[in-house]
Amino acid sequence: MALSGPKKTVIQTVGVVVLMGGLAWASVPFYDWFCRVTGFGGVTGVSEVAPDEVLEQTITVRFDGSLNGQMPWEFAPVEREMTVRIGETNLAFYEAHNPTDKPVAGQAAYNVTPYQAGAFFEKIACFCFEEQVLAPGETVQMPVSFYVDPEIVDDREGQYIHTITLSYTFYEIDLPEGYAALDTDQPTDLN
Repeated sequence: MALSGPKKTVIQTVGVVVLMGGLAWASVPFYDWFCRVTGFGGVTGVSEVAPDEVLEQTITVRFDGSLNGQMPWEFAPVEREMTVRIGETNLAFYEAHNPTDKPVAGQAAYNVTPYQAGAFFEKIACFCFEEQVLAPGETVQMPVSFYVDPEIVDDREGQYIHTITLSYTFYEIDLPEGYAALDTDQPTDLN
């Protein structure tokens, strides 16, 4: 049985809409995967352990911190710059302070520049992997453990990178469920 003109057009239109919706839905996880694998857009890698090889060559890592326009915290790197050996595990800290009279939750977005360095900058542990909640008046130092992959020295573009800037931007997010019900006058351990 062949479909007539208007029915066929409606079915084709619905099919195109469903296909485009499916592609749009799949594009976000695919793009995230692509950025993590290639370092595209300055997205860094995540590693559980440092490499076995530590080179004598060094690279400068600069640290930058900013806040989304609506985020009430104060946020900055403790140390603005460090020179690190390629392949060696390093530890840097950022400091955040909540000057308000209410708890505030935040999530950090991050990238590195130049963007080509993203494929070689590996984080082992980072405050950016989890939501952060600061009580009223609380100040914390948040660590990031990282290394620069030794493969950078053999990469066609990477070998010319001598400085990498690691940038974080904190955004305010909704408080985790149950947190608002806590008495903020009492000290709490939410970690």
